[in-house]
Amino acid sequence: MLKINEHYLKLQASYLFSDIAKRVAAFQHAHPDKNIIRLGIGDVTKALPPACIAAFHRAVDEMAVDSSFRGYGPEQGYAFLREAIAQHDFQARGAEISADEIFISDGAKCDTGNIQELFSSEARVAIPDPVYPVYLDTNVMAGRTGAFADGRYQGLVYLDSTAENNYVPKLPNEPVDLIYLCFPNNPTGSTISKAELKTWVDYAKANKALILFDAAYEAFIRDESLPHSIYEIEGAREVAIEFRSYSKSAGFTGTRCAYTVIPKECAAYDSAGNKQFIHPLWNRRHCTKFNGVSYPVQRAAEAVYSDEGKAQCKALISGYLENADLIAAAVKELSFDYIGAANAPYVWIRCKRDSWEFFDMLLNKAGVVCTPGAGFGKCGQGYIRLSAFNSRENVVKALERIRQALA
Repeated sequence: MLKINEHYLKLQASYLFSDIAKRVAAFQHAHPDKNIIRLGIGDVTKALPPACIAAFHRAVDEMAVDSSFRGYGPEQGYAFLREAIAQHDFQARGAEISADEIFISDGAKCDTGNIQELFSSEARVAIPDPVYPVYLDTNVMAGRTGAFADGRYQGLVYLDSTAENNYVPKLPNEPVDLIYLCFPNNPTGSTISKAELKTWVDYAKANKALILFDAAYEAFIRDESLPHSIYEIEGAREVAIEFRSYSKSAGFTGTRCAYTVIPKECAAYDSAGNKQFIHPLWNRRHCTKFNGVSYPVQRAAEAVYSDEGKAQCKALISGYLENADLIAAAVKELSFDYIGAANAPYVWIRCKRDSWEFFDMLLNKAGVVCTPGAGFGKCGQGYIRLSAFNSRENVVKALERIRQALA
């Protein structure tokens, strides 16, 4: 008799964004003439930068000629892209990362979900609350938690991120092995200073722990005193893995390209206490389970680092940040407390009532989709997240509808 992995049965009824999609679909079915404006899921709405499109076309043309056709590429990614990443994203900021420490993938969501496969099921995991659901759900699937009770899974260490600590969690009060951090944060839009991030690196070194640092939104940082990478912090190469994505910074949500950085010093330990380096383990996993990102997509990603690509991506990001500023100003005008917008495309709003109740109110009265904070964890209850990923016209229209709904 074949048995299932019963840890999947501990998962809550629905993945947050699937639940939102079902509610929106039901509303649209009941109100087919109602125009809905989506400020919920963080999916970009602007076209790919022209430099990326041109590179895409050139690469596709190469695939049409036998002499320049490419078959299977290196699972780790083509050298041209890895070298561009190392130079522009890290070395230019004083972070010593080499091209062979970078692994190209089809999404940061996939990598942050898959990386936990390398570690013992007995690993003690610390996860912020509120949190991007993938970190949590993949550890439930792997069997690192107990049952779900009172809004949380037993066996996990939750790092409360609240207004009281400015949405930057404090160090855990008990030993942990694996620590998830995300800055600029999804969902709150909060940021972390170099000094604050240094305390986490020091903690990880002192406790032989590992930090999984999700920097998918680093391109939205406007305050240059803030770190874009954890590798700007001394000692981080030994205790941190970083995840990045082109989804939001260059509009690749439908094109799929991201990367993970694993420095060669980064290590965990076997049952005998011997140090085991993570880089070769991830390389083996990558080669076994992944065939690589397509050549045209990697050429398009490489174009992000051209002079034209940099300018075009900066314009995209600036447009979304201007939307975030509009949202923040409207929220302040409506007398709601909030964080975010300054260095992130999200605005995290204390909505003064149940999160799903507020979601339903905005959907039904304003035709606006937000993301209920309760879907990100217990500390998200009473909050919603608004996304800046839409056109300026739609953002202005949505904010006017929200004002009318709350009048």
